[in-house]
Amino acid sequence: MPLLECVGLSRSFGGLRALRDVDLSVEVGEVVGLIGPNGAGKTTLLNLVSGLDRSDSGSILFRGEELSRSGPERRAALGLARTFQSGRTFLNLSVRDNVLLGAHARRAASRSGAARWAIELAEALLRPASLRAEEERLEAEAAELLGGFGERLAPRAADKAYVLSYANRRRLEIARALASRPALLLLDEPTAGMNPSETLETLEYLRALKARGQAMLVIEHKLPLVLGISDKLVAMDEGRKIAEGGPDEVIRDQRVVEAFLGKASPKAGPEAGHMGPASEED
Repeated sequence: MPLLECVGLSRSFGGLRALRDVDLSVEVGEVVGLIGPNGAGKTTLLNLVSGLDRSDSGSILFRGEELSRSGPERRAALGLARTFQSGRTFLNLSVRDNVLLGAHARRAASRSGAARWAIELAEALLRPASLRAEEERLEAEAAELLGGFGERLAPRAADKAYVLSYANRRRLEIARALASRPALLLLDEPTAGMNPSETLETLEYLRALKARGQAMLVIEHKLPLVLGISDKLVAMDEGRKIAEGGPDEVIRDQRVVEAFLGKASPKAGPEAGHMGPASEED
């Protein structure tokens, strides 16, 4: 059974059909690159998978559970986490606390309903030793995640997030998502706005995640990055899936060439470099 299986997903916004009967799957430990020109429907697809939006038709199975009508909290409890194209950090919290939010979201997702609030209230009032021990463990996890980015984040753990550079805010968002221990990490243009050296650093970090078995679904316009980490590519255009398969196969598919570069383009492939301009919204 695939870790994630989307079947026949469609979504319209008024007269605009953003997705048209899209099928997509991600296996355990697999990295799938989702590519396409601006407006292809990639971010809409991630919004449906993560629970920020609901499809008009189709199904989403994650770990064997149908999630099409489940909210983000249930999906987080099952092991879904995501980052956003425009970057979303809590600027007035410390770098460490941003990561701890991801860990606490995992903890909260494991509890539900009235029982969750009763337990959390009792813990806040009584401060049992078990709670203090768990907080120490979460602090250690946060330090380890920040340390994974070397000198970029760890020395700034106590700083407010607003002092970070744009690239470090993007790194922090990845660390926060990983703090929830996701089975599947959804990354929406993780290197948008980064320069070439920052992009290369992020590529190496994502390769390390992949080596540890982290499954990922990645939207990315930068061709070298998406080719460098993906086991499989899914190409989209105008809300439809137009190609799927190995990276080398998909990137040379004539339909993909035409979608990105126009019908008059003589070639496509790694030498094309960047697959299209990054945008704030897909």
